[in-house]
Amino acid sequence: MDAARGPVIVGVGQVNDRTDEPDLALDPVQLMAEALRRADHDAGGGVLADCDSLAVVSQIAWPRLNPVDGTLADMLGIAPKHREQTDKPNGDSPIRLLNEAANRIGAGEATVCAVVGGEALRTAARIAAAKPREDGSKPNALRDASHRVREGFAQRHGLVVPVDVYPLYENAGRAVRGETLAEGQAESGKLWSGMSEVAAECKHAWLRQKVAPDDVVTPSAGNRPIAFPYTKLQVANASVNQGAGYIVTSLAEARRRGIEEERLIHVGHGAAAHEDEDFLKRDSYAASPSLATSIEQCLAKNAIAPGDLNHVELYSCFPCVPKLARRVLGWPLERPITVFGGLTFGGGPIGNYMSHAVGCMVEKLRETGGKGLLFANGGYATHNHTILLSADPLDCSFPHDFDCQKIADARRGPIPPLAQDYAGPATLETWTIHYDREGEPRLATVVARTPDGVRTLAVVEANDTTSIAELTGATDPIGRPGQITRNGSDERGTWAFA
Repeated sequence: MDAARGPVIVGVGQVNDRTDEPDLALDPVQLMAEALRRADHDAGGGVLADCDSLAVVSQIAWPRLNPVDGTLADMLGIAPKHREQTDKPNGDSPIRLLNEAANRIGAGEATVCAVVGGEALRTAARIAAAKPREDGSKPNALRDASHRVREGFAQRHGLVVPVDVYPLYENAGRAVRGETLAEGQAESGKLWSGMSEVAAECKHAWLRQKVAPDDVVTPSAGNRPIAFPYTKLQVANASVNQGAGYIVTSLAEARRRGIEEERLIHVGHGAAAHEDEDFLKRDSYAASPSLATSIEQCLAKNAIAPGDLNHVELYSCFPCVPKLARRVLGWPLERPITVFGGLTFGGGPIGNYMSHAVGCMVEKLRETGGKGLLFANGGYATHNHTILLSADPLDCSFPHDFDCQKIADARRGPIPPLAQDYAGPATLETWTIHYDREGEPRLATVVARTPDGVRTLAVVEANDTTSIAELTGATDPIGRPGQITRNGSDERGTWAFA
């Protein structure tokens, strides 16, 4: 491929809308439009007018809005031939769309590609709070989103949204690594405190405050427990109004427009792999073959080693994800794992976080030079996508195949069958406790294995204080035997330690 056809990022834009009045706040499409206007300004102006490919990360704050139906393009005064919106707001979407834009540029199918997303959940929550429900429950945009499955075996046992599921990985991973709870929490605290330091210095971050490691993991009035062992400061902060986008062209097009070479960030090859959409169909909750494959294959495709990286963005919806990712890279605990501030402090606009990370990585590489790796995760530890950016040209041909699914599938262990009506003896595989807004346990979810190795689910009710105490005690409960009982009138299994 002619090097001049190689894809480069020429402009990035981010916006934080902190307006307190819902009537004055920007909706998600308005956030997207403003982000792309800023990206165009960053590129020198006039680039967006020639956009022939517009890709949008779907949003959940305003379900009725469809940015690609003409609304967003009309706001911007553009008429792209290619328009798409992701089917779900998965966290890997911005990186997948970047890889697809790079392929489109390299294949000569597009000249100017724009990728953007925006969420206004902060405003949506305030509007919803003003309309109380008849049953007195509070609206929750995350749990109420249309793509959430509301009924099913997992949901009946308390596993509804990502914050319910990712702790299963945290607790299983800690046990396999032979760590105590204190050791696992110490790593989480160190990682998140480091991200808060990055956010404090990042003009684009939503929360620009440094937080000490102990304050990250210690429950308090302002840091209530969410799902064991995670507190509020260890989970993605979705209560934001944020938009971010970027513009990709070919190197030749950027030069034709007179954009300075030192402002061009070259796009390398990416790699993607996924787990089953059903999070109960996982070979293990202590690791992820698709996560490891995505990162390793990205390095291999770009012919670099972890030591060649100057910066990384390791997706940080919950601590278990960057813990796994940094071990694949061999990334030291002392080095920053973000250029934006992480989903707690930078902001967690559902599927569009990585667009902000792209923006910050571009700015960082313009400032320092070198290479930056972006690792994205989405769904329920389901979707993984990694890509390389560089201040200097890369020896990469486009279009290229970034699908590494066969490699991930080959390294995955057997997935245990699932029993939905099992009662009898079982062994605890992993678990979590879900807390109410007052910080009190409302339910515990246990993933268990039968004597035949079949996987099943059970719960511990909040009033079973003995079992709750054993789950949170000094001795790790994973591997301990127990008994599952099922009441004919209750579709949920109930767990008790043997």
